[in-house]
Amino acid sequence: MNKWDKRFMEMARLIATWTSCYAPGRAIGAVIVKDKRIMTTGYNGAPAGMKTCREKGECLRRKLGIESGTRHEVCYAAHAEENAILQAAKLGISIDGATLYCTHQPCSICAKMIVNAGIRRVVYEQGYPDAFSLEIFGETGVELEKYVEETEE
Repeated sequence: MNKWDKRFMEMARLIATWTSCYAPGRAIGAVIVKDKRIMTTGYNGAPAGMKTCREKGECLRRKLGIESGTRHEVCYAAHAEENAILQAAKLGISIDGATLYCTHQPCSICAKMIVNAGIRRVVYEQGYPDAFSLEIFGETGVELEKYVEETEE
């Protein structure tokens, strides 16, 4: 890891604080970077015009007893990675060849989007219980790196 990875991971952590997700521990942020420039950001939250989990006062997944890492489609929120990729599409920003920094390992649905968007490298900090996403990254050649904060001596 290098100083740029540290800077962009810090930014992903900051973006995660904007989440509108109601579930504790599910504040996730993503930053897409190309040539050391931030292209887009995303956090987990409800689609535009829809009430957020916080506004509804509940997490649909918890209400239905859905285990983390499964049935990703049953959720009020879009994932941070999805929102960052969609923001690039909406604004007409090319993210082909970019790096995505995320506070958590992407799920398999986000992994497919990342691959098809042309993102070449993903740096994440915390794990996520979705082994299939690791298979997707491995088979497609997208570089996946777990971020480990370097300690100063």
